Amino acid sequence: MATTEIAYLQGELEQRRTRLIDATRGNAADASLLQLLGSVDAALGRIKAGSYGICEECHESIEADRLLCDPLVRFCLDHLSTEEQRALEKDLALAAGIQRALLPRPDWSLNGWHARYHYQPANVVSGDYCDLIESNGGFLFLLGDVAGKGVAASMLMSHLHATFRTLAGQHLPLRQMMDHANRLFCESTTAGQFATLIVGCASPEGKVEYVSAGHLPLFQLSASGVLSREATGVPLGMFCNAEFHVCELRLAPGDKLLMYTDGLTEMFNSRGDEFGVCGVQALARRHAAATPQGVVDACLEEVRKFAATSKQADDLTLLVLHRAN
Repeated sequence: MATTEIAYLQGELEQRRTRLIDATRGNAADASLLQLLGSVDAALGRIKAGSYGICEECHESIEADRLLCDPLVRFCLDHLSTEEQRALEKDLALAAGIQRALLPRPDWSLNGWHARYHYQPANVVSGDYCDLIESNGGFLFLLGDVAGKGVAASMLMSHLHATFRTLAGQHLPLRQMMDHANRLFCESTTAGQFATLIVGCASPEGKVEYVSAGHLPLFQLSASGVLSREATGVPLGMFCNAEFHVCELRLAPGDKLLMYTDGLTEMFNSRGDEFGVCGVQALARRHAAATPQGVVDACLEEVRKFAATSKQADDLTLLVLHRAN
C-alpha cells in the first residue's frame, strides 16, 4: 500500500485503540473488547515492523480496498478460511442488493423528461454512481465513477448517494451544492480516493445546468448532430478548495443527453484496440434518433460485438435523458 494510506490506517487504528482502552475500563470483564484490543495492537505492531498489508499465508499484498474497510485484515482473498469466505460472500450479496435498491426506477419519467439507464458492475459490487432526484419542479441527474474497485469503492459510492440526496433536500444552487459535496467527500476519504462525476439540474422547459467534475465528455444528441461537452473541473474529492464551473445548455423537444462511465470507453477488442470516447461519439451519431432505451440498447450491442472475447474489467453505467416535449 502507499505510504499515505498506511499513515491514514495507522491513525485510525490508534484512535480505535484509545476508544477500546476507554471501553475496557468501563467493562474489563468483556473478553471481546480485550480480544479486539489485542488485534489492534498486533496490527500496529505489523505497521512498525513493515509487514502490514502482507498476507500471512502467501506473503503477497492484501487487497487495498479490504484493508481500507477493515484495517485488521491479515489474509488476502485467496487465503481466507471457508467460514470467512462464506461470510464475505453473504456481505457482498447484501451490499449488492443495497446498491441496486439505491438506483432510480427503470422507467423514470417526469414533466416531459424520460430517463433510461444500464448499470452493470464488473464484480459483485460497483463503484459507479447513478441517480435521479426530483427537485423544485425539475430534477437532478447524477452519474459518476469512484476511483478504485471492490468494496471500498462501493462504500464511497453509497456515501456519495447519501451526500447528494441530503444536499438535494436543501434546494441549493448547483455550484454551492458541489462545493459542499466536495468538502464533505474530501474530509471523509483518504488520499487518492476521489470520484469523477456529472451533476446537473434540468427544468421542464429544457434548460439544463451541469457540472462535470473530471468526468468523460457527455454528448447532446439533437436533430442537427451530436455535440460533445467536456469536463468543467477536477474530480470530486481531489482538492478540498476546488471550484466547479457551472455550464448551461438547452434541449429542444426530442433532444437527448448521453452519459457513461469508463467501463464503456475502456472496453478492448481482441487486437487490443480501445472503444474510446470517439467510439461512443460515433455510436451516438448513428443512433441519435432512437428512443432513450434504444440508445442504451445500441451501446450495449455495439460494445458486445466490439469486445466479444474480452472480459468486462470495469463497472459499466449508461444514462440517457430525453426531453420529449
